[in-house]
Amino acid sequence: MARFGTVVTAMVTPFAPDGSLDLDAARDLARWLVDHGTEGIVVAGTTGESAVLTDPERIDLFRAVREAVTVPVVAGATTNDTAHSVEMTRAAAAAGVDAVLAVVPYYNKPSQAGLDGHFRAVAAASDLPVMLYDVPGRTGRALAADTIVRLAAEVPTVVALKDAGGDPARPLRLAGRVPDGFEVYSGDEPLNLGFAAYGAVGVVGVASHWTAPRQRALFDAVAAGDLAAARRLDAELQSSYRFMNTDERVFSQSVKVALEVLGVRVGECRLPLGPAPAGSDDEARRVLADCGFAL
Repeated sequence: MARFGTVVTAMVTPFAPDGSLDLDAARDLARWLVDHGTEGIVVAGTTGESAVLTDPERIDLFRAVREAVTVPVVAGATTNDTAHSVEMTRAAAAAGVDAVLAVVPYYNKPSQAGLDGHFRAVAAASDLPVMLYDVPGRTGRALAADTIVRLAAEVPTVVALKDAGGDPARPLRLAGRVPDGFEVYSGDEPLNLGFAAYGAVGVVGVASHWTAPRQRALFDAVAAGDLAAARRLDAELQSSYRFMNTDERVFSQSVKVALEVLGVRVGECRLPLGPAPAGSDDEARRVLADCGFAL
């Protein structure tokens, strides 16, 4: 079984109508996700609007979700500042989370040597397992395979990669170069079928807020060699994936609209995202009906 579960959901962060952090809603959402098939939770990742959370809010969120569920909780504790990332990793460990999601420092565009040093500093800040997060479309810098291999081989707590680099074959190329037990997760849901076929153990997803059982079934079908079933599931999931990210709406907004349609209280996004555009709820109803929800 994958260390953090096959389907790990990057949870949105609930806000009250006045824009304040709603910890009770966060606890309720975490439990709802587990009840609906999520096997692990990322808290305060990009989808969780980490960029607009204060440090105390993030720490309170780590603690609240950890207290609410028994599945692995992975903290989005890092930023593009190494010293700040070290501080927040220590705080996450004190809050009792199970692991840290460590994103490539964004905007700075460090060299591979800088990335190596950054991730070593984060790993040294606690005993928590570290999941590297490569998402060059957001950070402006890709994490090279040689850097991943070196960190995995030399830093015992670097145990996984969330790969949103758009190359489903990378798990295959990393296999044999990284230690046994190092796991690659798809970080791009529309590419799950390819990632699964090339050896990814699961997905850190967003549409998984409501599609977790089907995404788990897809990975199970690939593992069982039933590619026909996997392709069928992948086709069924595409409408949810398309709903997630458009020119008018991004992941956090889309998820919050869908959850509100389902009766799960999460509020709107903080600026600069703000509320989803008009008509998004109608789109969400169509997508959720396709997934079998009775609305």
